[in-house]
Amino acid sequence: MNSPREVFAALSDGIGEGRWADLSALYAEDAVVEHPQAVPRPTRTIGRATIHEHFTGALAGSLRLKRKNIVVHETTDPEVIVAEYGYDAESVETGRTISTANIQVLRIRDGLIVHSRDYHDYLRLAVIRDGVDQLAKAYEQAPPRGLSPVTPESAGTVFERLVHGVAGGRWDELPKLYAEETHVTHPFLPGSEVVRTRDELRAHFAAGKALNPAFAVADLVTYQGTDPEVLIGEFAYQGEYGGKPVRIANIFAMRIRDGLVVESRDYGDHLGIAGDLGAIPELAAKL
Repeated sequence: MNSPREVFAALSDGIGEGRWADLSALYAEDAVVEHPQAVPRPTRTIGRATIHEHFTGALAGSLRLKRKNIVVHETTDPEVIVAEYGYDAESVETGRTISTANIQVLRIRDGLIVHSRDYHDYLRLAVIRDGVDQLAKAYEQAPPRGLSPVTPESAGTVFERLVHGVAGGRWDELPKLYAEETHVTHPFLPGSEVVRTRDELRAHFAAGKALNPAFAVADLVTYQGTDPEVLIGEFAYQGEYGGKPVRIANIFAMRIRDGLVVESRDYGDHLGIAGDLGAIPELAAKL
């Protein structure tokens, strides 16, 4: 029986080699695959047969994907791994290429994927396919966002204090959760710069304070790495904006040392925000 790492490696190799028809064999018969940041609304695919259709359909004919810079985080749940990696992506139709970031949370049991939550950079993939206009139209025609029960606030981990602090508008307290020298990136936000110091974080959070969003936290789940410094957290910010329900799915991969964040990769749904606000062309222009 293959280990979770070996199953993920087989998935990576199969995608890179274009063996799309073989990939569904890595999934259980009743597997569930979720894309929390899919365009224009989250998707949930159930069953090996449907997953096979996904891999062998439009995806197989539109993109060539090579994985790189793979980091696999094993967690204290032996069934769960979290994989961060990049793609060298090429559009079959246009020949244009781009590098993208990705992160997946995989539950693997008896050598098969039983549940996967996949986060991809849909904006960059659309850009090389000349699909930015189609993205904008998809969000214009999308149904209202579905909301979930709110996660009660807890002192909990640094991660929990961070996301509830954002939702609670405690912006001035947030930089204190990070080390004086840190490394924070936003892989899905075009044009974003690395935040390296607590002073830079103060400026970052001041921008959030100026927007003053009224959010709550929902669907918060954390995964503790077998490396005790590593914590991965999934959650959504949700509320209302302009009289419409708003929901922003996120996943953060953090390294916490001596109670402070020394590194964080924040995979936020910046495309979804831009789509709901009608600002996709402006976001794409930052690439």
